[in-house]
Amino acid sequence: MLTDIVDVLLCPQCRVREVDSGLGAGDTDRTLWCDRGHSFDVARQGYVSLLTGDGGKFTGDSAEMIAARDVFLGEGHFDSIAAAVSAGVPADSEVVLDVGVGTGHYLAAVLDAHADARGIGVDVSKFAARRAARCHPRLGSVVADIWSGLPVRSGALSAVTCVFAPRNAGELNRVLVDDGVLVVVTPTSRHQRELRGPLGLIGVEEDKTRRLSESLSGLFEPVDESPLEYSMMLSHNDIEALIGMGPSARHGDPEARSAALTQLPETTEVTASVTVSTYRRRARASL
Repeated sequence: MLTDIVDVLLCPQCRVREVDSGLGAGDTDRTLWCDRGHSFDVARQGYVSLLTGDGGKFTGDSAEMIAARDVFLGEGHFDSIAAAVSAGVPADSEVVLDVGVGTGHYLAAVLDAHADARGIGVDVSKFAARRAARCHPRLGSVVADIWSGLPVRSGALSAVTCVFAPRNAGELNRVLVDDGVLVVVTPTSRHQRELRGPLGLIGVEEDKTRRLSESLSGLFEPVDESPLEYSMMLSHNDIEALIGMGPSARHGDPEARSAALTQLPETTEVTASVTVSTYRRRARASL
C-alpha cells in the first residue's frame, strides 16, 4: 500500500522535497503533498500518479495489454523467471522497486520471498498501476516515467528489478543505496522463437545482453549473468494472451495473425529464454 512506501517518495515537481501523506486507516484525505504545496490525488484504485509535464516519453501498456498479461502470468508460465528475480534480490533488502511493474507479478514474488521488504511498483501506464496496486499488501503503486526522473529519494532503495522493461541507468544508480543491487531480465534471440515465423512476432536482437552491460558501464559492476531457458506448452488461448501482452500486439495484422494461429497445433511447445543479470551499484564517490 502507498502508506508503506510514501516515506521514500520524492516530489516530482520540486525534485528535492520529500512527499508527505494524508493516507491512513479511516482517513478520508487521500492526498500526497510536499511542503511547497504540490499535491497529488490518490486514485480510488489505490495508486498515485506522479507524472509531470506531458505525461512521459512512452504511452505505456493499454488496458487490454495488462488484462492479457494478467491472464498469461496467472497461468504460471513465467514463474521460473519470477523465482530467478527473487533469488537475485538480497535477503536483507528493505525497499525494492520494480521498473515497469506491469501487473505486479514479479514484484509480488519478490515480496513473498522477502517477508521484511516493502515494494514500489513504477509504471507509466495507469492501467498497470491499477492492477499492481492490489497485487500485494506491501506494494505501493506509482505512475511515473523513468526517463523523466523517478519520484524516489536518492539512496533510498536496497534493490531495483527490471523485467522486460526500459532502464535509465543514471536514475537507477541515484535511487539505490551504496552497493545496492539491480536485477535485469532480458530476452535472448531464442525467446518465443517457435512463434515468430508462423505468427510474424517481433524478434529479439542478438546482442541485447551485451548492450545492457554497456548501458550500465561506469555506474554498475556486473555480479552475475545467468541464462534461463525452458519449454512451455501453450494453448491457443495462452498464445493469444502472450501476443496481446507484448509489443507484437501493436504491430502486424491482427486478423492475419488470428488466422495463422488456427493453423498451429492445439498445444505448441514454445521456448522461454532469458538472461538474468545482476549488478551492484558503484559507490557515489566514483561518479
